[in-house]
Amino acid sequence: MWLKPLLVVALAGIYAQAKEEGNGQNYGKVEEETRWSSKVVDSPDAFKVRLSLKAAMGDEAYAWNENELYLFKATTAYSMRQYYVAEKGQQVNFTSGNVVTSKETQRISFIFYVTDPRAPATIIPKAEVEAAVRLSRGRINSAFLLSDDTLEFVGLLATLPPPSEPGVQVWLIVFGVVMSLVAGMGVFLIVSGFRDRKRKSKLDDDEEKPVEETENEGETNLGLEEDDDGRTKL
Repeated sequence: MWLKPLLVVALAGIYAQAKEEGNGQNYGKVEEETRWSSKVVDSPDAFKVRLSLKAAMGDEAYAWNENELYLFKATTAYSMRQYYVAEKGQQVNFTSGNVVTSKETQRISFIFYVTDPRAPATIIPKAEVEAAVRLSRGRINSAFLLSDDTLEFVGLLATLPPPSEPGVQVWLIVFGVVMSLVAGMGVFLIVSGFRDRKRKSKLDDDEEKPVEETENEGETNLGLEEDDDGRTKL
């Protein structure tokens, strides 16, 4: 019977020790998270993100929560993987844990940067993160049903669609217009010249007609003159 009190005391001591160690671990975890959060704010390689769910979807906007933030981290990790494969030929296994966020606000904005999974203390340069986001911007936007205007990476210009090439070259269009004008002017000049010549010919005919009539009136009939001479002799 005397062993029972000793067993209770021993178990109580073990429980207290375990509780202290657990609190120490939790404190260390909180301290580590605080340190990383402050590092995010101070890092020149950090991006600020703003989301406008209400502007994009109105009353049908979904709620932003920890799950949505995890989705953002996962899509960012995906874009980093794609960038390293496409641009560097390297398979680097980024995960959501490599995307560190901080300074979250109720208006859905936060700051993030990306760490290198091969060296967790190394921060990926901002230029590389920007290139990765540009490469997979469409996939990131579609994951949140947003656009470049409603899912904004501050300092990162919106991705513009490539300029569409016309089916017909511009110089061919200009050439066709000029040739049409030249042809039209040529037809106009030909028709105008033909009308002017016709009008002038008609005026010349009208001027010559009275002269001919006058000359006809002044002609002498020789037969009548002979008759007049014969009558005179008689």
